[in-house]
Amino acid sequence: MAVSGPVSLALDARAMLGEGPVWDTARQCLWFVDIKSHAVWCLDPQSGTSQWIEAPDQVGWVLPTSTGRLLAGLKSGLHLLDPVTRQFEKTATIPGEPAHNRLNDACTDRAGRVWFGSMDDNEEAKTGRFYRYERGTIVAAGPAGVTITNGPAVNGRADLVYFSDTLGRRIFVAELGEDGLPGEPRLFVDIAQDFAGAYPDGPVVDAEGCVWTGLWNGWAVARYSPEGRLMETVSLPVANVTKLAFGGADLMTAFVTTARKGLDEAALEAQPQAGGVFTFRSGVAGLATTPVEMT
Repeated sequence: MAVSGPVSLALDARAMLGEGPVWDTARQCLWFVDIKSHAVWCLDPQSGTSQWIEAPDQVGWVLPTSTGRLLAGLKSGLHLLDPVTRQFEKTATIPGEPAHNRLNDACTDRAGRVWFGSMDDNEEAKTGRFYRYERGTIVAAGPAGVTITNGPAVNGRADLVYFSDTLGRRIFVAELGEDGLPGEPRLFVDIAQDFAGAYPDGPVVDAEGCVWTGLWNGWAVARYSPEGRLMETVSLPVANVTKLAFGGADLMTAFVTTARKGLDEAALEAQPQAGGVFTFRSGVAGLATTPVEMT
């Protein structure tokens, strides 16, 4: 079993669109974002304290960097965020992105490269695609023509990368070549076959090479084997589950972001913890997040 403890509420963030949880090993804290509220959150699980920083635009993700700042994916491009001064500094524009697109999810690989995706902010046009960022250079890397991208997620050996097509309800996988770029993606999981009405949100790979995915409108996170077989489902008390991250000193504490977006008044009354960050102890460790290599 990959779960060794009950699910509990770690932070009642009431996020409209909580996303992008990532464990900061150096600071021993969890970063995540509330995209629609333009907020970057930091949770210290040891003390139970939290704080948030206002972003200048919709912020899809933040990642620790090798210089101590955070790299943030905003609608307007990539920014560096100083968590002490709380100031944002734009460092890159995404080439060719339509004005109606925004950035949505990201990860780093073992070399400190960033993998991220874009999407139509109205969730209608198939204008989203995936990219790789390496020391200031951005290249297209992965599927294009996707309405809502999620992920990517790179495995521990850095030879596979997973891409989620949320509205298509599918997760794809591609082999990474010696140049660090993906080959032709192939179907990894069709979520519709396992979960009626649910959509795959953010994916993450654990230390055993299994893939966890948040399930939007699915009330759970799911764990799939490297072969794409459903192994385990962890239920949550809210419908819109976005992404899981492994943290804590042993990387065996799971943190899960959720969202209030799309829930009407009756649904919010039935799900008072929607938008919160949930936690449970895992029977398997996650992978340490490699800081973004900036030098």
